[in-house]
Amino acid sequence: MRIPTWLTAIAVVVIVAIVAVIGFSSVNEDVTAQDAEGGPVVLHRGNGSEPSSLDPHRASGTWENWIIGDMFLGLYTEGPDGRPIFGAAVSHDVSEDGLVHTFGLREGAAWSDGVPVTAQDFVFGLQRIADPATAARYAFITYIVENSQAINAGEMDPSTMGARAIDDLTLEITLTRPAPFLPWLLTHYTMFAVPQHVIEEHGDEWTRAGNIVSNGAYMLSDWVPNDHIAAVKNPYFYDAENVAIDEIIYYPTEDESAALRRFRAGELDLNTGFPSQQYTWLQENMPEETRVYPYFSTAYVLFNMEREIFQDVRVREALALAARREVITGIILNNGQVPTYSLNPPMMPDYTPPELSFAIDGEVTPEVVNARIERAQDLMREAGYGPDNPLQFTYRYMEGVDARRVAVALSGWWAEIYAEVSIVNTEPAVHYRDLQTRNYDMGSAGWIADYPDPENYLLLFHSDSGALNYSGYDSEEYESLLNQAQMTSDGAERGRLYAAAEEVLLRDMPFIPTFNSVSKTLVGQHVVGYEDNGVHIHRTRWMSIDESKRRQQEGVVDQIMRWFN
Repeated sequence: MRIPTWLTAIAVVVIVAIVAVIGFSSVNEDVTAQDAEGGPVVLHRGNGSEPSSLDPHRASGTWENWIIGDMFLGLYTEGPDGRPIFGAAVSHDVSEDGLVHTFGLREGAAWSDGVPVTAQDFVFGLQRIADPATAARYAFITYIVENSQAINAGEMDPSTMGARAIDDLTLEITLTRPAPFLPWLLTHYTMFAVPQHVIEEHGDEWTRAGNIVSNGAYMLSDWVPNDHIAAVKNPYFYDAENVAIDEIIYYPTEDESAALRRFRAGELDLNTGFPSQQYTWLQENMPEETRVYPYFSTAYVLFNMEREIFQDVRVREALALAARREVITGIILNNGQVPTYSLNPPMMPDYTPPELSFAIDGEVTPEVVNARIERAQDLMREAGYGPDNPLQFTYRYMEGVDARRVAVALSGWWAEIYAEVSIVNTEPAVHYRDLQTRNYDMGSAGWIADYPDPENYLLLFHSDSGALNYSGYDSEEYESLLNQAQMTSDGAERGRLYAAAEEVLLRDMPFIPTFNSVSKTLVGQHVVGYEDNGVHIHRTRWMSIDESKRRQQEGVVDQIMRWFN
């Protein structure tokens, strides 16, 4: 007699969960990433969102970085622990004033079509991202390079960029100010070389499969939009013999519940993200596969400062007071996030971020919450709003179960202080395009540090940041302090000025800080070399697959299916 299909499905889920609880034997340190049949070793990787671009100068999301960083290599790159190590460079000399940086490049390095990688490729890359014709959203991050800002503003020719090829293997970059964080910055995709010979041939089509070439451990082989992206090992990569995984298939996995099911069924080897409401279950049943780690990330809510309704700081403060961060992190999400009243995360090296004036230090009692609601209501009434004249606006958020739960909670809390809120969700690419074009009233956002330095967060509200200044905030006082800090080489004075700038930002409140995030990843026990780190960067070149463990898991599931059929 055949077992009903619904019962089979239930049984598979139960047994897979049991397998996850039992786990597998400890990792064999000598295992090689080859399957028993000698075929290619493939990593199936849930990547979160669908990339809008794989062009290092047109990308802006972490989900794009995870792919681009597997394919391209900067002067520095991330080691397994996320810290910068030499990538395309093998030496780095700095002038006494900290402004002139000279890099020696790897001899014999080549693009994936065999064309040598030269210092001119890095010069071309820096000129291209600063060129206003490229329309790079991240161009501001290169403003530290001499003349970059003027080039991006259309005031100077790209050829004047403070970068030159002394010879094929020697690159010189001149900065506008000292930058102790430069090795971190050079791991960022905006600072990568791009293949001039391919871009000149294919133009904007250069990133298509069949056209694109790369200088990293992997090269693009296939891209089916909203289905998968495939990359295979680059035979020209300088360290190819030590790259254990032959092929990566990245999947868009915005639906974290579906991704969890695919992970448990063995369809994904790792996935970025999991449903917060499943965190407790995962801790209890799949503790080895559930990886949660603090990292440089802050979630916040933005005001569109171009909207007349948000010109009054009393309105902004009232809405910030009503947002119950501790409920968001402790009840709604409940997976390790920490409530915050600052922009910069507390783990920022050598920096203590200031907090909003109403930050809660200690237990959040009902009395504290009620007092904040009453204060928020007073501010709204002072600004002319009340039960008969509510503040009306739309709150936009990026689609996802957790994001929706937070949006619904925020709209309910804001309703208590005379606000009538409509909530709208869109996919990540559309959501951030709306933020960049200021096509929103209030919207959710978050920032993951490109490099661990306070300025990386504070620059988000600088007018020079262009489209990435989502709120449209503009303050001479703020920018003066920020500019002074950037020109200061003394570490203590630099930190003091950055803190003073952040205090101004928190006083003016063009945003509402909500919580510091954690990285949430599901990692199969057969994936070797995945190392938790504070920047949440995990390059595939450092990983390998224990095929015996993978086959063991697949064999258990196959056996179960035979039992029930």
